[in-house]
Amino acid sequence: MAELVDNKQTEVLKGAEYLVRDSQAKETYIPEESNEEQEMIRQMVKDFCETHIYPNYAKIEKQENNIAKDLLAVAGEQGLLSAHIPEEYGGMPMDNNTNTIITEEVGRSGSFSVAVAAHTGIGMLPILYYGTEEQKQKYLPGLCSGQMAASYCLTEPGSGSDALAAKTKAIRSEDGEHFFITGQKMWITNGGFADVFIVFAQVDGDKFTGFLVERGAEGLSLGAEEDKLGIKGSSTRQVFFENVKVSKDAVLGEIGKGHLIAFNVLNVGRFKLGVMTLGAAKRNADLAVQYANERHQFKQPISNFGAIQHKLAQQATQIYAAESALYRSSMLLQQKAKALMEAGKTFAEAKLIAAEEYAVECAMLKVIGSEMLDYVVDETVQIHGGNGFSEEYSAARAYRDARINRIFEGTNEINRLLTFSMTMRRAMKGAIDITGPAWEVQKELASMPKIENLDGPLAQEIKTVKQLKKMALMVAGGAAKYQLDGKLDLKNEQEICMNIADLMIDAFVAESFLLRVQKLAELGKDNSNPEKMLKIFLNDALDRAAKNAKDALCSFADGDALRMMLNGVKRFSKGGQYNVKNLAREVAKTFIDANEYCF
Repeated sequence: MAELVDNKQTEVLKGAEYLVRDSQAKETYIPEESNEEQEMIRQMVKDFCETHIYPNYAKIEKQENNIAKDLLAVAGEQGLLSAHIPEEYGGMPMDNNTNTIITEEVGRSGSFSVAVAAHTGIGMLPILYYGTEEQKQKYLPGLCSGQMAASYCLTEPGSGSDALAAKTKAIRSEDGEHFFITGQKMWITNGGFADVFIVFAQVDGDKFTGFLVERGAEGLSLGAEEDKLGIKGSSTRQVFFENVKVSKDAVLGEIGKGHLIAFNVLNVGRFKLGVMTLGAAKRNADLAVQYANERHQFKQPISNFGAIQHKLAQQATQIYAAESALYRSSMLLQQKAKALMEAGKTFAEAKLIAAEEYAVECAMLKVIGSEMLDYVVDETVQIHGGNGFSEEYSAARAYRDARINRIFEGTNEINRLLTFSMTMRRAMKGAIDITGPAWEVQKELASMPKIENLDGPLAQEIKTVKQLKKMALMVAGGAAKYQLDGKLDLKNEQEICMNIADLMIDAFVAESFLLRVQKLAELGKDNSNPEKMLKIFLNDALDRAAKNAKDALCSFADGDALRMMLNGVKRFSKGGQYNVKNLAREVAKTFIDANEYCF
């Protein structure tokens, strides 16, 4: 797959390849490039939230009269549930970047966004990707319109991250025409009002398989609504199956291949969750700055105080960083799917393969978004002071609602482990070359440091991003060598794997941030505040990376190899000498003057 850039054929970045290949700003998509139609769609979703969600928060929180399902129908009428589905199944397909915009803005809707995410993502996509033509025609139009609601039944009391350990069973009838499903599922989003359940069960004891089960099926029953810490407006129930009879036509995909559905659909789910956290974070940043401007202490607004300005600047910086990585990835997914369709793949096949290609990025983005949002909501509560602890203000609910995101779609620990393991798997399969670049870093460590010319726009920042990549490659390459030498078993060293994943994450976000700032300059747009935020982010990222690298290296390396690589950490963690205090104050001033997130 290639894209024409300045009359040269430039290959689009492969999954996880960012670690070993530098990208150019001109190849990168940034949200400032959205067109007029996309901005109209963004405003439409904002209007939907202003009209239907915000005034009904109290009812949504209490789940009055299944209001979430009614609101799904309203969202369906406005096309918000079908922008990722082909027309022949009732959809109004839009490009991936437009879908990302819709998802981001839906993220502002609190716990209602959970219902939308479960419905449009893990609820609809398994049918689109793996359903028969009859199944697609039967269910997708109703799900697109919101007249039907979907849920996804994977987790059980004894199987969460280890999904294949599920005990729910599906026994074939003697004539082979039916299955009888028996088992228990828990934490089922939309469980209270779903019309169709995607259910995973073991056929013949060990063939993990997906099924489509309709509401009202004899033997299907629901537990009470869970009393949750947050997202109280989201219906979450246990679902019980007692000899639920379904036709053999209810099998989703192939018998014994349910793991393909479960794992591949989660790639998209992780990306969408990351995007939704962006919308939620921006809304919370609005609440934070507006309260800081309104609240007076010592005869002045608290937004005048440096401690508050620091919090606001960090909120803005972390949001902008995550947004840069998310929209960069959105375009990568879009480019890959487009190339696959041009090569003859169907819409569903192209989307599925694209998500699999960027599974590493999807895992990272889920971590990036959920932890960014946790920071933002926590500081919003802190800026509100005592009022932040009161349910009279929105900050408390947002704080509670955000916590689930580090658990949803695979815990952040699982996603960190996947980030590293999937990258290594891609390297072993030859999809990307990690060994060569890692060896180049090792050779660099054995040589004298070069004096580099740091003239030119963002020269120091460009160098810092390269250093972050080198640290990640040095540690990953070192760990891989120790494993090959039989001195390390990474399967039993999760702490090391998570250290490396964090190195990879910081490198990816830092590069995405840098490319966005560069692209703004190329487009002739003001990048003064983004450049200040970039410096703040890189200053912090280098410190995080140095700690992660040192912790990992001291966990497996020894002797001269350890000393050499620790010297590498010192070399690669040197950055610019930034006055972070002043940079943060300048960013905060723009934020405070706008009285809303404005970057």
